[in-house]
Amino acid sequence: MLHVDLSKLAGGELQAKFDREITKVIENMKDPNTPYQEARSITIKISLKQTELRDDAKVDISVNSKLAGVISAKTNFAIGKDLNSGEVLIQEYGKQIPGQMTFTDISPEELKTESQADSKKVTSMPRALRVNG
Repeated sequence: MLHVDLSKLAGGELQAKFDREITKVIENMKDPNTPYQEARSITIKISLKQTELRDDAKVDISVNSKLAGVISAKTNFAIGKDLNSGEVLIQEYGKQIPGQMTFTDISPEELKTESQADSKKVTSMPRALRVNG
């Protein structure tokens, strides 16, 4: 049986190509913008083509990797129509309903004023129902 030291094949070029591809694969695996569950792979292809006299062979060595693609960005558009002009309108929105107020829409001073005004109001709470079990 023949023994070929792959790390020395083509003057170490196979090893260098493999090292380059494994680095790409590991970087791709560590990238949070790629799906974690997708498999990555490295393919080493060695092609041998002999001459007619069968005393010489051309060897072609290639190393390729298959990486996971980048996760796509997602967003939402609210789509509507201006009933007066007929113009189509769109607005991007995230985790909240378009037009809904957020905490960043209110200044800290407004929150203080509103909470002080609310603290002077008395609200009666209904008694809790007790269930006998």
